[in-house]
Amino acid sequence: MRRSEIVRKTGETDIRLTLDLDGQGTSEIATGVGFLDHMLTLFARHGRFNLCVSCKGDTYVDDHHSTEDIAIALGQAFKEALGDKRGIKRYGDITLPMDEALILAAVDVSGRGMLCYNANFLTEKVGTFDMELVEDFFISLATNAGMTLHIKQLDGRNSHHIAEGMFKAVARALRTAVSIDECAKDEIPSTKGVL
Repeated sequence: MRRSEIVRKTGETDIRLTLDLDGQGTSEIATGVGFLDHMLTLFARHGRFNLCVSCKGDTYVDDHHSTEDIAIALGQAFKEALGDKRGIKRYGDITLPMDEALILAAVDVSGRGMLCYNANFLTEKVGTFDMELVEDFFISLATNAGMTLHIKQLDGRNSHHIAEGMFKAVARALRTAVSIDECAKDEIPSTKGVL
C-alpha cells in the first residue's frame, strides 16, 4: 500500500493531501489557486497518481504560501508513500513536447533533495498566477520528497505551455522512478543499502 495522507496547518494555510502512487491518475483538487489546480490535475493524470488536495490559504495576500505549502505536503507525501524505497526503479527521465514548448525532466529518488532548474517565462503571470512560483513549487517538492530533480526548458514561448510541460514531464519522470522494478523488487536500489 504505497499511500500517504498529509495534514499541514500553519498560520497561512490549512492543507489536507492524500496520494496513492499506484493509482489511475484520478484527482480532486481544490487549492484556491486556479492555475495550480490545473497543473496538479495534469500532474496526477500523467503520473497515474491518485491525488486529492484541499487547501484553505491566505490567497488574499497572494498565491505564494498556498503554492509552496502544497508542494511541501506533496513532497512529504511522496517520501512517506515510498517508505524505504525498496524495489523502485529510482531514476526516471523524459523530454516532453507541449506544443511549441519542449521540456526535459529527470529525477533520482536519491534521498537527497535538490532542484536544478532552467526556464525562461516570457510573461510574469498566467492569469493571476506569478510564474516565479513554478520554481518555488518544484524546490519545495524536491526538497521535501528527498529527490534530485532536473527541469530544463529546451524551447517554448508560451508561459502556460512551458509550465504545463514541466508538470507533465515531472509527473511522467516520477511515474517511472517510483515504479517497481520487477527484477529487483526486494532490493534497495543503491550500493549503500539505503536511500
